[in-house]
Amino acid sequence: MFQREFWMEIGESLWRHKLRSALTAFSVFWGMLMLVLLLGSGNGLRRGVEFQFKDDAINSIWIWPGTTSMPWRGLPTGRDMRFRNAEVKHLQRTEPLVDKLTARYHLRGTFAVSRGDQSTTFRVRSVHPDHRFLENTVMLHGRFINPVDLEQTRKVCAIGTEVRDFFFAPPAKGQQDFGPPPIPQPGVWTAADSAAMGRYLTVKGVPYQIVGIFHDQGSRGENQYIYLPISTAQKIEGGTDRVDQIMFTFGNASLAESREVEARLREDFARRLKFDPDDQQAIYISNDLEEFKRFQGLFNGIEAFVWVIGILSLIAGMIGIANIMLITVNERTREIGVRKALGATNGSLVRLILLEAIVLTALSGFMGMALGVGTLWLVDTQVLPPIPEPDSMFMHPGVTPGVVVGALSILIGSGALAGFIPAIKAVRIAPAVAMKSA
Repeated sequence: MFQREFWMEIGESLWRHKLRSALTAFSVFWGMLMLVLLLGSGNGLRRGVEFQFKDDAINSIWIWPGTTSMPWRGLPTGRDMRFRNAEVKHLQRTEPLVDKLTARYHLRGTFAVSRGDQSTTFRVRSVHPDHRFLENTVMLHGRFINPVDLEQTRKVCAIGTEVRDFFFAPPAKGQQDFGPPPIPQPGVWTAADSAAMGRYLTVKGVPYQIVGIFHDQGSRGENQYIYLPISTAQKIEGGTDRVDQIMFTFGNASLAESREVEARLREDFARRLKFDPDDQQAIYISNDLEEFKRFQGLFNGIEAFVWVIGILSLIAGMIGIANIMLITVNERTREIGVRKALGATNGSLVRLILLEAIVLTALSGFMGMALGVGTLWLVDTQVLPPIPEPDSMFMHPGVTPGVVVGALSILIGSGALAGFIPAIKAVRIAPAVAMKSA
């Protein structure tokens, strides 16, 4: 098999029909190239979507109040639903699968956040301590809102890195206020961190002491938030007990269990707030686990479709190679007869035809794979930013080693299959008949 003459003979056979061999090889090359590029691009989209889910806990349910669209027991449509602290406490007390629970209350009106003569409009959320688990908030320094802050209605706040940078590390002249920052690391102090901790920011005329600095790996806007204790914000807003949103995690519950929780929630809220349980607009419930599974199923389907298209393209190339080998066997009928008359074994003839088909398939397919992998690598390293944008939906395109091994296996298998029928035909040639052929 490793004799120089043997491989020279394969090369001469392919070169004898170079145009036909090149066109057939191109079909295999193109099929493998498209397979790698499509799979790599699909992986880039999958990673981008999964990165977006890092912003929030996947095993979570989010609830918003809406407006009734159906009458209920004499009550009219168009009623605005309102959540209060009582709903939060009731949910924590009655739902066994609740793990981390928080609500949000948004300060009303238009206001600015200021420090000294610096002032701008940052977004403010008032929340419970468990909120940082829902948003996957990483505390860099200090702490987040804690239960004592709620009990004592303390005027404290946790700020995002972009809030810190605006007030305590202003950008140089000509630099944008909100550029893509490097990912900070917990425990690594900067001059801005030291300047910010323990200082005060004024929100709607009320000073809040900075007790923590956080970073959120989700969308860029998350690092422009200021978090306040929800009890403090409610008290300052006139003693209201209203909340605008409720969210919680449910531990390691399955998708089916999370859907059961959804159903129980809708029934429970319908009973407490007096609306039809079938009214989907009275309250809105978002199940992040269900959304994540839906995206996973979508991308699994896309990946399967790409594999089917790629394999069909390879089959088309394999058929072309099989036709070339059949033509080659027909043209070399006399030669094969002479070989058999001189003692060539059936195994040596089969090996010659099979290897010729495998070489043509493997070389063209490997070139397509190499070009595809190289293109994906260039896109990842030269086109896409080194640090993905927080809002990026496409990142790190590429194929896994398992895909490469699987594609190579398909290449070798398809090459062997393409040469199998011509090889069997060559074996069945009778030497006497072959010698008589012109």
